[in-house]
Formats: sequence, structure tokens, C-alpha cells
Amino acid sequence: MDRLRARAAELLRFGAVGLAGIVVNLGVFNLLRLGPLAPHAEVAGDDDRVVTAKIIATLTSILFAWVAHRGWTFRGPSRHRPIAELALFGLINAVALAIEAAVVAVSHHGLGYTSLMADNVASVLGIGLGTIARYVGFSLFVFSSEADAPHVSAAEVASDPAAPLDRLDDD
Repeated sequence: MDRLRARAAELLRFGAVGLAGIVVNLGVFNLLRLGPLAPHAEVAGDDDRVVTAKIIATLTSILFAWVAHRGWTFRGPSRHRPIAELALFGLINAVALAIEAAVVAVSHHGLGYTSLMADNVASVLGIGLGTIARYVGFSLFVFSSEADAPHVSAAEVASDPAAPLDRLDDD
């Protein structure tokens, strides 16, 4: 039951960071889509500006998520050395970025849905699929999970005062 509570708390933190990341992602996407990468702009070619905007927005939200997940969602001991952890984080985000960009590209270029609304709907769908890929990848390969860590009972703390207090069970 304790592992389930820990996993639920982790998922809530992941979701909160994810919601904030969506705001960052969509905010940057729309700023670019309506600004320097707008259809009438002369930046980044003719038809690939929407995908370029999506990639830049996702990279920005990835940077935000790294800080938030590292310090809050998956806090605790590291599973890997920092360079290896960063490489795995980047690899999983690259997979998620490819998923997000592919959804926008298929919608915009493949299906011909080119309005701002259609691009945003495709962006949100891509973010959803990318988020699933990220959680699975982060929890399996990158960060140690609080839900998988051993919990310390009150009796163990009484017998060993050096036991970690942040993992104290309620029983």
C-alpha cells in the first residue's frame, strides 16, 4: 500500500510538472507560430515553420522539465552518474519529441489541416503521446523512483536512529 501511495504522489508530481510543461510548450509554440515562424514570415523556409516551431517549443519545455523532474518529481538518490542520466533523459525526450513533431507533421502536411486551431490540436495530441513515452522512459531508465524505494517503519527508526526519516511509514 505504501508503494502505491508513493507511486500516486510521484504521478501527481509528474502530472503537475507535465501541465506546467504543456503551458511552456504551447506558449512557446504559439509565440513562434504567431511571430517569427508565422505563415507570412520569411524565416525557416515555406512549409516547415510549424514543425520548426514545434521542435523549438518542445526543446524549451524539455529544459523546464529536466529541472522540475530532477528537483521535485523524482527527487532522491540518482540511479546514474549525472552525464549518463542527462544522456538518457535526452534520448527519451528525443523519442518523445519525434512523436510530437510527427503528429504535427502528419496533421499539417499529410492531412492538410493547416489552421492554427488544427496545429494546436495536433500539438496537444502529440504532447499526450510524448508524455506517456516520457513517464515510462523516465521511471524505467533515468530516475530512481520513490515508489520503488524501501520504506522504513517507525519501529526501525526507533531501533536505528540513522534510518532515513523521509521514508518513514505511517504505521
